[in-house]
Amino acid sequence: MLLHTRTTPAERRRAFREQLATGRLLRMPGALNPLSARLIQDTGFDAVYLSGAVLAADLGLPDIGLTTASEIAARAQQTTRVTDLPVLIDADTGFGEPMNAARTVQLLEDAGLAGLHLEDQVNPKRCGHLDGKTVVPREEMVRRVRGAVDARRDPDFLLMARTDARSVEGLPAAIERAKAYVDAGADAIFPEALADASEYAAFRKAVDVPLLANLTEFGKTPLLDTRALADLGYNIALYPVTLLRLAMGAVEDGLRTIAADGTQEALLPRMQTRSRLYELLGYEEYAAFDSAVYDFTLPPGT
Repeated sequence: MLLHTRTTPAERRRAFREQLATGRLLRMPGALNPLSARLIQDTGFDAVYLSGAVLAADLGLPDIGLTTASEIAARAQQTTRVTDLPVLIDADTGFGEPMNAARTVQLLEDAGLAGLHLEDQVNPKRCGHLDGKTVVPREEMVRRVRGAVDARRDPDFLLMARTDARSVEGLPAAIERAKAYVDAGADAIFPEALADASEYAAFRKAVDVPLLANLTEFGKTPLLDTRALADLGYNIALYPVTLLRLAMGAVEDGLRTIAADGTQEALLPRMQTRSRLYELLGYEEYAAFDSAVYDFTLPPGT
């Protein structure tokens, strides 16, 4: 994997669609940067996720709609360059009115992604597992979805609709919203902040498109394992912020150790080694490429 991936965005989109069509549960961790996306692939997962909450946190911002479409498109392009896995991105509310959502779809298509999800919160939005959320009227979200569908150029680019209505209007209303979004052209549904396995089952019974289970830590949803989710008929197990939380916890512990000990010596067993990092980055491939390019002698005087 020298400089770029070995596959095209179109190939990755088709692969994502084919994986979803099998009915098999896909495991999708959230990357915190492009290098972690490479590690997700190297560890054998099925797809990569780019969380709006993670990108906002990476910029030192809360997840309340402060990031822009161009910022997430830039991170998306950096990520899709380094992994052959399909990448799904959190596009928040589409960054404005249906016309903005339409432009966002095309920006993110151009960034090489396999798909995105749009949500039905008002803008500015908030984390889906916090109280006090507000959702737009169902008809407004339907317009948002239709705008995205109309703007899509590659029919394999997955358009997923997220509904936050469970915590606001209750489960039956959330299910009715999901059905309306599918009728408007959504390819898949992301039901946010479901309370238990019975609610997962109710969604699966009511909605006949791929469903995503959001397994974020410290939230309203139980951390169901992959066997339980597969038995419930779900298609994607999402771990959106897990890697960020692990990394930041390790960074914080490491800083405290250095501050207390005056050296990082005690931290060495917990670090990724230089050799493993170089293996992940493909140093050997770059070195081989470079030596091949320069393996010649210039004629005198040139």
